[in-house]
Amino acid sequence: MPTMFTSTTGRFRFRFIAGFLALASLSACENNPEVVKTISSKNLGVEEAIQVDINYTLAGKAKAKLLSPLMLRVQDTMPYVEFPKSLHVDFYNDSTRVESILDARYGKYMESQSKILLRDSIRFIGLKNGDTLYCNELFWDRNRPVFQFYTDKPVQIRTKTQIIYGEDGFETNQDFSEKLVKRVVNSIIRVPTSQFPAN
Repeated sequence: MPTMFTSTTGRFRFRFIAGFLALASLSACENNPEVVKTISSKNLGVEEAIQVDINYTLAGKAKAKLLSPLMLRVQDTMPYVEFPKSLHVDFYNDSTRVESILDARYGKYMESQSKILLRDSIRFIGLKNGDTLYCNELFWDRNRPVFQFYTDKPVQIRTKTQIIYGEDGFETNQDFSEKLVKRVVNSIIRVPTSQFPAN
């Protein structure tokens, strides 16, 4: 299974403040073992990276480039990587040209599942056709054979000729060329004025 993050650049800071706060809290809880265990598990094992530039490769080929102002790597029972202050991703085709771009205000990479949860003001653009997806929750799962991006939440897709609303979710591939919109409602078809019949 490919590693999600093959290289990372940025300035790393371990969270010594969290450890200090944990010690301060311990002095107020009279060394209750359960409280000590809970505080330690919440505050230890968090790394922070600023201005990260992450490259995802598969079989030696660049597949995606992720940029984010802040990344947190949390060593919890289920380790995860969090992007709490937005992220931008460029996706590459086999010729290493950007074929789609994605922006979101929040992202969370779940290592055990090898997928990313994206939330809040998501915009996903296929550069070949200009189609754009807008939604507030989207999963990116590279282990899926066709539709690596999916959601069961409402979506809006804008094309050159239509505005499509899906109530029960959406699925698409990386270049945004194949789409499955679930339960289409209140969609709009744009007709150029040149196609209107003459009076």
